[in-house]
Amino acid sequence: MKKRSMRKRTTSSSRENMIQNLYNTCKEVFANGKAGYVPPPADIQRLTSVLDNIEPKDIKFTAPSLEFSSTNPGTKEAPLVTYIKLHECNKFSIGIFCLPPSGVIPLHNHPGMTVFSKLLVGTMHAKSYDWVQNHDQFNQSGREQESGKSLAKVHVDADFSAPCNASVLFPESGGNMHCFKALTPCILLDVLGPPYSEGEGRHCTYYQDYTYDACSANGTADVKELELKEDGTRYAWLEERNEQLVVLGGTYDGPRIKI
Repeated sequence: MKKRSMRKRTTSSSRENMIQNLYNTCKEVFANGKAGYVPPPADIQRLTSVLDNIEPKDIKFTAPSLEFSSTNPGTKEAPLVTYIKLHECNKFSIGIFCLPPSGVIPLHNHPGMTVFSKLLVGTMHAKSYDWVQNHDQFNQSGREQESGKSLAKVHVDADFSAPCNASVLFPESGGNMHCFKALTPCILLDVLGPPYSEGEGRHCTYYQDYTYDACSANGTADVKELELKEDGTRYAWLEERNEQLVVLGGTYDGPRIKI
C-alpha cells in the first residue's frame, strides 16, 4: 500500500512540474542562443517529447473566453488573438496563443529561428511554406520577381486537432513561414529559439500568398511540370505586406517557472 501511495505522489509531482521541465529543457537545448543555430536531432527529440507530453491541465492558467469574437458584431475583421508570455530571454521564449473561432495568425516568417508549436486545445488550419532557393527556371519572364513576389513551396496545408504531436520548423526548412486559422477555440503553446529581436535583425515579416497558376505568366502547364519534377509539391508566390499582428496581452497565472 505504501509503495502504491508513493508511486501516485511521484506521478502527481511530475505532472505539476511539466512547465518547469519545459523551461529546463529549453534552457539546455538553446544554450547556444545564436540565430541560425539548429539543435542536434537528439535535442530536437528531447524537446519535442516534452511538448508531446504536456496537456492543458499542466498549464493551469485561466484562459480567456474563446467562444465569441472580440470584434464588434457586423465587422469583417478577424477576432483578436490573445498572447500570454510564460518566459522570454535572449536565447528562447515560451508563450501561449489563445485563438477564438476564426481567429487568425497571419502568414509570417521566423528568421534564423527554430520553432516548436504544440496545439493543446481545439482544431485549426495550418499552412506553411519554405523558400525555393533557385527559381529562375520557374520564372521565365521575371515579372513576379520584379513585382516583389518570391517563389515558395507548400510544406503543410491541413487541419489539426488536439491532442496532436508538436511540430518543428527550422531556419531554412520545415515550413519556416506559417499561418494559422482557428476553426474552434484553440490554445497553442509556442517555443522560439532564439526569439524575435529587432536589435539583432530578427524582425517578423508578414506575407500574402498567391497560387502559382494565378500569377505565373506561363499558366498552369508550368505547374503540372513542376509537380511532376518535385513529386507533387505545390508552389505559391509570396509577397511582403505591411502588416502587424495585433494581439491582446494576457497574464500568466499558471505554475511558476524557477529561473
